Amino acid sequence: SRAPAISVSAESCIPAGLRLGPVPGTFKLGKYLSDRKEPGPKKKVFSYAVPPFFQVRMVRGELVDEAGSSALEWIGLIRAARNSQEQTLEAVADLPGGQIFYRALRDVQPGEELTVWYSNPLAQWFDIPVTATPTHDEKGEERYICWYCWRTFKYPNSLKAHVHFHCALSHGRPFLHHDH
Repeated sequence: SRAPAISVSAESCIPAGLRLGPVPGTFKLGKYLSDRKEPGPKKKVFSYAVPPFFQVRMVRGELVDEAGSSALEWIGLIRAARNSQEQTLEAVADLPGGQIFYRALRDVQPGEELTVWYSNPLAQWFDIPVTATPTHDEKGEERYICWYCWRTFKYPNSLKAHVHFHCALSHGRPFLHHDH
């Protein structure tokens, strides 16, 4: 099993449209996404940080951590968003197959966690499902069902990550939703 996710949050306001990156290494956003928000350590990144918090702040128009390190040093710690309501950043690329950046979708307020998911064009490039249609269980709660193995999920991005990275029955087939 893997270690709990680290939470990255803003120390100061991050303006909408700000780009972070490029994201280093192999891009596998969401590979370890689950329906549970794991109660892992939080890291603050600012001048006098006290671990295990991780916050970032703006310095001369760039986001930095407590040591003044650029986003390349900590961008990989940002957690994948389970749904659009908790998403603050989107992963984008200038060209298909080009470098990947994170872009702030809106102003991110101090103390707010940074979470990211694929932009629609990038999701299509990586063959990640763009949409997921909920069904309702016997209690009336929304659930997302994998149409290949019938596993259920509480959040749409958990389903999308499952279909792309983990569902042995979906590999090699396009994503289906209940309309098909």
